[in-house]
Amino acid sequence: MDGDGASSTGATPSEEMNGTGNLMDFLDEPFPDVSTYEDFHTIDWLREKSRDTDRHRKITTKSKESYWELIKSLLDAWSGWVVMLLIGMLTGTLAGVIDLAVDWMTDLKEGVCLSAFYYSHEQCCWTSNETTFDDRDKCPQWQKWAELMTGHSEGAGAYVLNYFLYVLWALLFSFLAVSLVRVFAPYACGSGIPEIKTILSGFIIRGYLGKWTLLIKTVTLVLAVSSGLSLGKEGPLVHVACCCGNLFCSLFSKYSKNEGKRREVLSAAAAAGVSVAFGAPIGGVLFSLEEVSYYFPLKTLWRSFFAALVAAFTLRAINPFGNSRLVLFYVEYHTPWYMAELVPFILLGVFGGLWGTLFIRGNIAWCRRRKTTLLGKYPVLEVIVITGITAVLAFPNPYTRRSTSELISELFNDCGALESSQLCDYVNNPNMSRPVDDIPDRPAGPGVYSALWQLALALIFKIVITIFTFGIKIPSGLFIPSMAVGAIAGRIVGIAVEQMAYHHHDWIIFKNWCRPGADCVTPGLYAMVGAAACLGGVTRMTVSLVVIMFELTGGLEYIVPLMAAAVTSKWVADAFGKEGIYESHIQLNGYPYLDVRDEFTHRTLATDVMRPRRSEPPLAVLTQDSTTVEDVETLIKDTDYNGFPVVVSRESERLIGFVQRRELTVAIKTARQKQDGVVSSSVVYFTEDNPQVAEACDPQPLKLRRILNLSPFTVTDHTPMETVVDIFRKLGLRQCLVTRSGRLLGIITKKDVLRHMAQMMNQDPESIMFN
Repeated sequence: MDGDGASSTGATPSEEMNGTGNLMDFLDEPFPDVSTYEDFHTIDWLREKSRDTDRHRKITTKSKESYWELIKSLLDAWSGWVVMLLIGMLTGTLAGVIDLAVDWMTDLKEGVCLSAFYYSHEQCCWTSNETTFDDRDKCPQWQKWAELMTGHSEGAGAYVLNYFLYVLWALLFSFLAVSLVRVFAPYACGSGIPEIKTILSGFIIRGYLGKWTLLIKTVTLVLAVSSGLSLGKEGPLVHVACCCGNLFCSLFSKYSKNEGKRREVLSAAAAAGVSVAFGAPIGGVLFSLEEVSYYFPLKTLWRSFFAALVAAFTLRAINPFGNSRLVLFYVEYHTPWYMAELVPFILLGVFGGLWGTLFIRGNIAWCRRRKTTLLGKYPVLEVIVITGITAVLAFPNPYTRRSTSELISELFNDCGALESSQLCDYVNNPNMSRPVDDIPDRPAGPGVYSALWQLALALIFKIVITIFTFGIKIPSGLFIPSMAVGAIAGRIVGIAVEQMAYHHHDWIIFKNWCRPGADCVTPGLYAMVGAAACLGGVTRMTVSLVVIMFELTGGLEYIVPLMAAAVTSKWVADAFGKEGIYESHIQLNGYPYLDVRDEFTHRTLATDVMRPRRSEPPLAVLTQDSTTVEDVETLIKDTDYNGFPVVVSRESERLIGFVQRRELTVAIKTARQKQDGVVSSSVVYFTEDNPQVAEACDPQPLKLRRILNLSPFTVTDHTPMETVVDIFRKLGLRQCLVTRSGRLLGIITKKDVLRHMAQMMNQDPESIMFN
């Protein structure tokens, strides 16, 4: 154990042996687990950093001694890149497998491929020789369940049977998912991003990134998405990637023994997760930087970039969508956008901000109700009921029946000459002789109008059902449902603008840029802008969101519309409340997360927040040379503090340092086992000088100078809380001691700071439930 950066001040073992018989400082020997933290505790960033610096110094010194040590030091330097390579490869592979499995199981709800049951609908008809271009979705090898069971594919009986089996499969998938989560890995539910943010800020949640969580989350994510619920796989993929990161950290002691270094790896893993979720490596790095990470040094930026790159390469090699793209909804538009179109784009931004606010308020109210009522006691029943309602309402509408990714893909699509979608049912001009790519604006046909009705119903359905779905006890992401809401709204607006431009091309707004017979408006672009706006309204992302969207769609020239919509949606949503969905869930769960973006503007002082308060018993302290082993053991047994300040004497209360509870416990335990003569009445010394044994019959003293942190962080009692909050945020402290003229007055912990901030915002200070 490298101590607290203060360890080098202790005397050497040889000095300690002199004149004191077999007295030795036991921290020369490494303690088992001495550096680990308890579950639901916060790590000490400064201490972790100083331990890593010490470790690095040792390795550098040793590397000059021999070639073998030099090779070891080079391996140590490369281990970071090796971990990134492994994370990227595993994350990319898992994402590819999840994509393929979801594709197959989503189609399984509707029918089965007779030539090979493990083929999805699309793969089945690819391999068929009897597929015509017009009916490319129909081929004899693919049969719907009713056709397979009764031999009839049309008629009311076949429809009812298909409907019944669709609902049954959906219920089966969601029941399997929730059962696996409940029995094997309760931490595998939800999106995972609020918890990842909290863990990256220095909080310990044991098992949250464990092997079981990784396995169950991967399996149940496939089941949850396939069941047709209004949820996505993007958020959970970040959790899966972080589990992979944690798994590979355990292979290298550099990361497994240092919680600060481990968090650097997890930040990079989060970037790899978004990289494969959206096929957006640069967007992934920016997402990790903007949205998830707490501490993001330049070295982590490069490593994130490398991990995201490897993950994207791996996914591309698997090619799950068979289109040589990393995502399902890759589109290419052929028309530029015009300045006048910024008005509908900004209106879509306003819609996104309003939807984000509505969703956050509705979802948080529902989740709070789940926590405080009987509803929370029956998670399996809740999942079954929501799946049942979703499946029953989704089947009649072709736009809600298909998977949400396919729906977004269709909404983003530009209507070419080869499209068979209902959304492309325009009235064609028989005299048209133009290149295929540049089809002029045309009047909408009956298919477009019926599609608009179905889309309007789908929009209302998605808005309502997503509020109740996010947060149930199965893996559930939020990106895809939010994008679906925005894409539906955007496509409706896009078609409306397109038809206005066609029928009223002599209006002043259309006159300058929309001549008759020209292809002016691309409805798919509006869908893309709407998707970005809604996602921005819910998560409050800006830079990473725009980059993810243009990487997703390959539309570089549409950055300005995307930026306009993203900024507008953020402004509108921020007007109603500063927190995005992830921050709201962190607050709801009471995680000890100090948000860097929160401003503390109240004029309170450290003395108002520190403990003990006037009515409370005095602070539990140790003295430097008058506390016995028994006193220390009693103090540890009677209190649950993480550490104790050490003072010169109880009268003077002059501060010397701070000692961690865990290290104190282990030190005394080890000393009792290994050092002769240490008994309950032995005096514990924290001084630099060797304790003198007065009489031969006196018990052997115990010197614990080496576990004492001689430079604990201190502030005076008149330090403004604004400064204290900033110190906790930027240095990642666990606790900070309050002194006046060198005398110890009290202590402020991270939890005290969070409670005080909650109190100042008129919230319940007891809602911060973890240590």
